[in-house]
Amino acid sequence: MRITMIGSGYVGLVSGVCFADFGHDVICVDKDLSKIEALREGRIPIYEPGLEQLVAENTSTGRLSFSTDVGESVRSADVVFIAVGTPSRRGDGHADLSYVYAAAREIATYVEGFTVIVTKSTVPVGTGDEVERIMRETNPAADVAVVSNPEFLREGAAIEDFKRPDRIVVGLNDDRARETMTEVYRPLYLNQAPLVFTTRRTSELIKYAANAFLAMKITFINEIADLCERVDANVQDVSRGIGLDGRIGAKFLHAGPGYGGSCFPKDTLALAKTAQDYDAPIRLIETTISINDNRKRAMGRKVISAVGGDIRGKKIAILGLTFKPNTDDMRDSPAIAVIQTLQDAGAKVVGYDPEGMENARKVIENIEYASGPYEAAADADALVIVTEWNQFRALDFNRLKQSMRAPVLVDLRNIYRSDEVRKYGFTYTGIGTNLYQESNA
Repeated sequence: MRITMIGSGYVGLVSGVCFADFGHDVICVDKDLSKIEALREGRIPIYEPGLEQLVAENTSTGRLSFSTDVGESVRSADVVFIAVGTPSRRGDGHADLSYVYAAAREIATYVEGFTVIVTKSTVPVGTGDEVERIMRETNPAADVAVVSNPEFLREGAAIEDFKRPDRIVVGLNDDRARETMTEVYRPLYLNQAPLVFTTRRTSELIKYAANAFLAMKITFINEIADLCERVDANVQDVSRGIGLDGRIGAKFLHAGPGYGGSCFPKDTLALAKTAQDYDAPIRLIETTISINDNRKRAMGRKVISAVGGDIRGKKIAILGLTFKPNTDDMRDSPAIAVIQTLQDAGAKVVGYDPEGMENARKVIENIEYASGPYEAAADADALVIVTEWNQFRALDFNRLKQSMRAPVLVDLRNIYRSDEVRKYGFTYTGIGTNLYQESNA
């Protein structure tokens, strides 16, 4: 099929490349000429494992191309996906749909013949109705079916998620689109990936409900972790003990510094605002948002406590700046609030991240950036693991102890066992264990 992807950001690029890999002819469109030129040259503007190779393979076969020409790309398409950003709107927290609506108007201007218009962007309930209204107002002769098809991609595992999805949700109010969407996802459907057809509004809500539930699950185990610290229990054992229950499941039960990224903070806020607008407030999600916001700074205070309560003039080394490993995404990363809290208390902060330092420089001020974990730790009064990159899972603690001013490890991801760190003479502070564990030295 001929597919046009409007928006070549994270979702648009990954989706477009994977569709091309299925055998469809795909054009990824973006207004940013520098981004399109970079993609044509094989330079990928985001970090996602496996993406660069997949782009190269599919551009070489001719199935994948990049363009700034919306008109030509839309006219030739059987299906047009809208995959533009929907950031939180300044002031009220609602999703900013201006890019979605602008795309709808432009698509309507150029569309020819029956075309399925698919909203891939994460949007509030009722957005598809407005997209359809805008398109018919802009071009009354347009023969279109507007569909909702939310993405469920995890940064760092997006290609795997796209090609082996738990489910594919398609919301439509025009049955003509069913056959088209089945053909679009035929390679996955043949592999028995569940294709869930529902109404357009239900599909839009499924996406928000899924992200909100996962955010709530993370927040729940974080609160349990706080209780574990007070009652001398171990949150990792609690997580395992409840996660083995098939009704609960083990995923998203890893205590840490709070959720971040491009989806959970934005989507939980948008869902809460939508629910308020319809006089059906979701108090659980409102509370989840508040707890998560407060938790990030609380992690900074945990570091201060681990160092002895006064960090003015002390050097704190931060390992991991992105909101999760295997991405360069800094959006709402817990590291931002942790570092700000430390700076407010007078600390000198040095950070290191395998992929995120370029983006970190845009959002975190007045810190030094190191070339590696050991360079960051040199002369540090504490080492703090904020993001669980694999390269931080086997640190040389003898080397660290020799170079650090004080052997203090604050592990905000629980990637180490306290006993294995303490035997090297370190003081260890984790999440959801007793608050302060002295070294064995």
